[in-house]
Amino acid sequence: MAPPDFFFGSNVSTKLEKPRNSAMRPNLQNLNPNKGRKAAAGFSLIELLLVVAIILIIAAIAIPNYTRARMLANEAATVQNIRNITTAEVIYWGTYGIGYSQTLPNLGGTGVPSASAAQLIDNILAQGGKSGFLVSYAPLVPDTNGNPTAFRVNAAPADPGHTGQRYFYTDQTGVIRQSLTAPATVSDTPI
Repeated sequence: MAPPDFFFGSNVSTKLEKPRNSAMRPNLQNLNPNKGRKAAAGFSLIELLLVVAIILIIAAIAIPNYTRARMLANEAATVQNIRNITTAEVIYWGTYGIGYSQTLPNLGGTGVPSASAAQLIDNILAQGGKSGFLVSYAPLVPDTNGNPTAFRVNAAPADPGHTGQRYFYTDQTGVIRQSLTAPATVSDTPI
């Protein structure tokens, strides 16, 4: 249905008609430089940049969370390693009857279990480092035969702020203590 002439005027056509004289209109097909070429398949530069930007934003959010989770996992593993050392010391005391071990490697070892290689903890822990922490052991209070009647274990992050934040301490009582700023001692807060 065509609109009335008074609305558009009498000279306006309401149908789209082809121009009658093709010489008056330009040939747009000759002006197209891509004539005869297939369209390039792929993504535009803007699309690729947007994808890269989104990936970088996600990485900026995820990496600090991953680092924090890894530190917490290292700290939890270290607390368990300290418990293992304390348990191994109690077993060593009862098995060999010579007090606590003289060194941390005495609790590890291979071959036939003995006082110098009791095989109560794994050899990596017996060497003093595991799960991003450095573990130090000191026998204390020797009896009249020179056998330790007490011991101290300290664990410190190998790379503070990256492998862990807390420092740990325990002794023959089995109470594990922590410090956030310096190596833990017997006076620090228990876990």
